[in-house]
Amino acid sequence: MIDIKTVLVSDAVDQACVKLLEENGIKVDCKYKLSKEELIKEIPNYDGLIVRSDTKVTADVIEAGKRLKVIGRAGAGVDNIDIKAASAKNILVLNTPGGNAISACEMTCALITNLARNVAQAAESMRAGRWDRKLYAGHELYGKTLAIIGLGRIGKEVAIRMQSWGMKTIGFDPIVPAEEAKKFNVESMELEKIWPLADYITVHTPLIPATKNMINEKVFSVCKPNLRIINVARGGIIDEAALLTAIKNGKCAGAALDVYEQEPPTSAITKQLIQLPQVVATPHLGASTGEAQIRVAVEISEQFIALTGKSKNYTETPGIVNTNVLSNLK
Repeated sequence: MIDIKTVLVSDAVDQACVKLLEENGIKVDCKYKLSKEELIKEIPNYDGLIVRSDTKVTADVIEAGKRLKVIGRAGAGVDNIDIKAASAKNILVLNTPGGNAISACEMTCALITNLARNVAQAAESMRAGRWDRKLYAGHELYGKTLAIIGLGRIGKEVAIRMQSWGMKTIGFDPIVPAEEAKKFNVESMELEKIWPLADYITVHTPLIPATKNMINEKVFSVCKPNLRIINVARGGIIDEAALLTAIKNGKCAGAALDVYEQEPPTSAITKQLIQLPQVVATPHLGASTGEAQIRVAVEISEQFIALTGKSKNYTETPGIVNTNVLSNLK
């Protein structure tokens, strides 16, 4: 049982989060868009912190949190939280691993179909008063091979939906056994075998050292020249400079990007990439649905309440990232 009396919410979350916490006796303050210095000044007053992706919970912030016991991320990725620093101070880090899975999956599927049929480009052409029917002729997804890198909740849902379009699904995940992947009709194989086979590649992994620039110049050199690639996961998994070069040199036929190495994009390379006609770019909309926002808000608050041990209704904490800390607290 963890004593959580006060929680700071530093990024905008659905009010369902605040309501549920307060109904269970936890005081909540919402203070958005704090600078690092302001957050360091505020954090000593709180037992818990809830963030989305904007707040960067650095080692300095964690060090200042003298009362801090738990950090919750209302979403899946936790790359904006220094987990090593939190673990060193026995501070739990939580996320909501399934809360935005359906929304991110549907966004991925929408971008795949956009790449096949040039929907975004054709719509822009029409707005400009043109009738570019031949220019934006596309291709069928039926019979094409979709490679899914990361076969967790989102990757699995993408596979199921795109199979209904007649796509063959192959994939890689170091954690999901081949037998498990086979249950949802994905043929599991090593990355080196995947690259030459894929017509489409979609990535659904966290951004960790092993996945940083996973899709790079070497990968593009062995892929089909008509490859199309989608990233609704994390910026940095695809090497943006390599992607820019591959598209310009005809090594990659197109890309759909919802996430970037810096957000909002600031580098010249990313800005060039976004301007290419073969690229569909969106501003990190993967989890931006009303349903997902409510779901992650409720799920993170439920886990905070469960940690207090005071509720019979909320007892599960499926989003604990640093489980070693939980064992230290017992």
